[in-house]
Amino acid sequence: MAATTGSAPRRVSVFPSPQELGPALAQLVLERAAATGGGGGRRFSLGLSGGSLVEILARDLPPAVAAAAVSPAGWLLAFCDERLVPPEHPDSTAGAYKAQLLPRLPVPGPRVLTAPPGLPPAAAAAEYAAQLRQVFPGEDIPVFDLLVLGVGPDGHTGSLFPGHPLLQEKEKIVAAITDSPKPPPERITLTLPVLNAARMVVFVATGESKAAVLKRILEGDEENPLPAARVQPRSGQLRWFLDESAAKELTIPVEKHSVL
Repeated sequence: MAATTGSAPRRVSVFPSPQELGPALAQLVLERAAATGGGGGRRFSLGLSGGSLVEILARDLPPAVAAAAVSPAGWLLAFCDERLVPPEHPDSTAGAYKAQLLPRLPVPGPRVLTAPPGLPPAAAAAEYAAQLRQVFPGEDIPVFDLLVLGVGPDGHTGSLFPGHPLLQEKEKIVAAITDSPKPPPERITLTLPVLNAARMVVFVATGESKAAVLKRILEGDEENPLPAARVQPRSGQLRWFLDESAAKELTIPVEKHSVL
């Protein structure tokens, strides 16, 4: 059901398992693309996080695109954060999507923005910010049509970690981090002003290891909110896609989905 948080209507959808969640997430991507004309009119801007999301999207987005006969040529694909490792490294978000998702999409595929490899963190952040400003001309803060975010057991999202000074960043649209508590330590990340400017944000969380932190994020009212709880799109929509294991401790109303 829809609930109202600080500034964004929130919908929490619960699926039996990641196998049912994935196709629904793929359909949401296609719906947002169609709503913004990403099939041939206005560009559809999509920001993706890495981790387990890569496997879900690589499995379920290509067949959904094929079934809908959609061309992703009008899509702009960016990444919500990136680990500063070589693109062939298993920790590289862009590398993982280029290996697992992009080859399965129709040609021509989306335009992909990536951080140039080999730069120090501050320079990589500045270069990625410059790329974003080029493709979002005239926007002080880039407004993505859809951001797909994950959440860690500690409540981090992107490379925004609990208690980190980057949570207070108001000016930069991309920030460098050199002391990530989760390896690798050097990363770049979209900042909260960008996350909260999006037209839609969907968080995806699966597995029992996320249950306790999801209860804090979705039901808590903490004086110092966890990073994922700070994502409250100012004028956009906020969605949560969870599996039953991740949602097991929630007592708020949710939309329960059976097998598609």
